[in-house]
Amino acid sequence: MFSSNTIVLLISVILTFIATYTAIDLLMMIRISSHQSKRRLLYVGSSCALGMGIWILNFINSIFTVKESLVSMNIPAVILTLFIGIIMIALGYISLTKKVLYLYHLLYAGLMLTIAVFSNYMIGMYALHHEFIFNPVQLSGSFIIIYCMFILAFIVLFYPSRFHRGSTHFLKSISTFMITGAIAEGHFLLQGVFTVNSSVTNTNELVMPTSFLTYMLFFVSILVLCGLLIPSTIISQRLSKSDNYLKDIRFALDQSSIVAITDPHGMITYVNDKFVEISEYSEEELLGRNHSVINSGYHSKAFFADLWKTIKQGKTWSGEICNKKKSGELYWVATTIVPFMENGVPYQYISIRTDITSRKQAENDLKSSIRELKSIYHALNHSSIMMITNEKAEIVEVNDQLIEISGYNREELIGQQQTFLYSNHHLTKLLKEIKNTVDVGEVWKGEICHIAKDGQEYWVDATIVPFQSLEGRTTHFLSLSHDITERKRSKELLHQQDKLAAVGQLAAGVAHEIRNPLTSMKGYTEYLQLEEKDSNRIEYFDIILEEIDRVNQIVEDFLVLAKPQTVQLETKNIIPIIQNVLSLMEFDARKRNVTFYFDSQLDHILVRCDENRLKQVFLNFVKNGMEAMPDGGNIKVAAELRDGEVQISIEDTGVGISPERLKKLGEPFYTTKKTGNGLGLMVSFKIIEGHKGRIIVESEVNKGTTFNILLPAAESA
Repeated sequence: MFSSNTIVLLISVILTFIATYTAIDLLMMIRISSHQSKRRLLYVGSSCALGMGIWILNFINSIFTVKESLVSMNIPAVILTLFIGIIMIALGYISLTKKVLYLYHLLYAGLMLTIAVFSNYMIGMYALHHEFIFNPVQLSGSFIIIYCMFILAFIVLFYPSRFHRGSTHFLKSISTFMITGAIAEGHFLLQGVFTVNSSVTNTNELVMPTSFLTYMLFFVSILVLCGLLIPSTIISQRLSKSDNYLKDIRFALDQSSIVAITDPHGMITYVNDKFVEISEYSEEELLGRNHSVINSGYHSKAFFADLWKTIKQGKTWSGEICNKKKSGELYWVATTIVPFMENGVPYQYISIRTDITSRKQAENDLKSSIRELKSIYHALNHSSIMMITNEKAEIVEVNDQLIEISGYNREELIGQQQTFLYSNHHLTKLLKEIKNTVDVGEVWKGEICHIAKDGQEYWVDATIVPFQSLEGRTTHFLSLSHDITERKRSKELLHQQDKLAAVGQLAAGVAHEIRNPLTSMKGYTEYLQLEEKDSNRIEYFDIILEEIDRVNQIVEDFLVLAKPQTVQLETKNIIPIIQNVLSLMEFDARKRNVTFYFDSQLDHILVRCDENRLKQVFLNFVKNGMEAMPDGGNIKVAAELRDGEVQISIEDTGVGISPERLKKLGEPFYTTKKTGNGLGLMVSFKIIEGHKGRIIVESEVNKGTTFNILLPAAESA
């Protein structure tokens, strides 16, 4: 059979255990509660529960130490014992309610609880009028033992990751046992340290007469037990429901996101399985280290400085970060970092990430494709004439090359029909062929003649590509063209060369046959003119000689075409040559009421030329200019050096030449004059071509014509 003292001790230990478990439950609720009024209520309840546990064990066991205790009890001192214990525990709890706990917080709390046990026992002995003596060495040793037990219990409770990876309920029970043990151990150690003078020698003496006290103690114990157990059960149920809710949220978060928790200094205190999986580091390798372990080096220091600045201010940071796995492989995460604040200072950061490596790879591939398309577009834009039309053949986009060659601006072209640019050169049959080809999704290729804004025609080698939707409906047409105007002109020039060859063959056969009779006719005419005395007949002879010279000049032109002479080029100053030509034409110009103007900033402009042939060209152009001004006018001749070329401009103020007729200048037998044969201009073009030069003709109807002769400049000796 157990003695009454043993039963009392067992009951008091059980009550202390229940009070301690309740106190720890309430303490843990303080740490997760954000409602300030609830935190205060839980704080008071937890302090009172643990204070009651310490007081019950010390007070009840002290009553049974001396049999005179009950009758000589100091009630105010007993109440003071309870309140001092509660106050000491409350002081210790101040450090345990911090969001982030460090070792010095646990040391302080353990000290307060140890003082609570000592003060409770010593003041309790005083309240029961016990006389005692103590050994200082044993007292110090007892103090250290109790203190260490409290510290160890707190470490188990508040650092669960170092002991157990599962639920914290198990560790909470272990911590409760350790704290209860520390309180009980403290009681028995202090009993050994403090020696009571009058004690009970025979427990039966106290138990038999005090059976009422035992029953009363049992009844009070039941009340205390119910008072602590029922609220604790209700609180535990609510906490369990809240825990289950949080577990569900955490489970969902762990399944969908990469989660990490760090302390205020950035040291990792928690990572979930997805973090471990994607980083390829184990949990042990990550805990206690900062995120530099996965830093890829992709981001600048300024990037992370801005990140830290944001979260230290209590603001949530969101962005994309490139990290590095343990294997060295890079991966991207969309990151949200949430700071948790206490008194305006962050005590921890929770980082929630989502793996976006695949999306970033797709973005990079898309950017690469866009860059390639831009490069292709850039190349096409600078090498081709490009136009995009919709299914209605309305222009929706053009490039700079088309704008330049057509002379229209973008606004004038957008919205117009594609045929807006086509010239009248094309027949309806060709346009129908283009439409029938592209409408069935096939590519059309061919040559198209366009007309520019200024009325000039230009040819393009076009490729029209239809673009179709997934449903097979044509949505757009892309037209890529290349300017082949020069090629077409070269083809026409080749055709003209064929004409010239034919003319040359004709001239070779005819010129010699005509020249001999002309020589005879001219000689006899001049002979007859010398003997003629009649003035009227002399005038007729002048007309005959003039016409013979004209026919002879035509024959000379034929011979030039039939057999071009070798051009002997010499370095000459072009200024005197031009002045000489103008002097020769001065008399004729006065008769036609034409005024010459010559302009040159330089006295010496050297060219490699055949002087006589060059004079022939200048005479031809000046004479044509005079004939284009039947009512008189001005001819301005200018010579200048420009970009390594000598430009001689012969400008008249005559009737001008229309654009249609201007295109045909230089063709055999084509002339703008009523009495001309077209050979003069053709020969002039040929002479300049033999000098490696070119002629550019500019003309405007009723304003005049300018012949620009461009020759390579010669270097001075």
